Amino acid sequence: MGCAIGRRMRARHPSPPRLWLMTDERMGARLWVALERLPHGSGVVFRHYRLPLAERRALFARVAKVARRRGLVLLRAGEQRLGRWEDGTHGTRRRVRGWYSRAAHSPDEVVAGLRTGADLLFVSPVFATRSHPGATTLRPVRLGMLMRGVAVPVIALGGMDEGRARRLRGLGVYGWAGIDAWAG
Repeated sequence: MGCAIGRRMRARHPSPPRLWLMTDERMGARLWVALERLPHGSGVVFRHYRLPLAERRALFARVAKVARRRGLVLLRAGEQRLGRWEDGTHGTRRRVRGWYSRAAHSPDEVVAGLRTGADLLFVSPVFATRSHPGATTLRPVRLGMLMRGVAVPVIALGGMDEGRARRLRGLGVYGWAGIDAWAG
């Protein structure tokens, strides 16, 4: 789906970031710390689903301002458009414009993401995580099996930090995403 806006975003960001921040309401003021800790060129998936739409749009505009200043890629999660500064979408039913990512927790979700044309897949939970306590984790072996034959970049999510990402390099994981790893 090569719309002109999507091509401009790809020219500005020719390959997807390897490091990502997943935002949500639980972060509170730590959101701003995390945005400043992300290296230049990293990505942000803006979620904050539970906020009323007007508040969500206002917060998205503030995050977008930081993202532009710091050279971060900003994806909007969910179907509702939040502002003109998005570099793509995450978890939408179909590609809208720019980068398009999907979450995958099972083989069926990997296939669904590939069928909808996702540019990258956030596969989770790899390790135990505070955001999904008690969830069954993939661990490295199951992650490797889930990734087998996947031709788009896979971003490991769930209990991730730099040390755990190093443990997954041999599997061909493209990058990693976190919340607490960036928010401290």
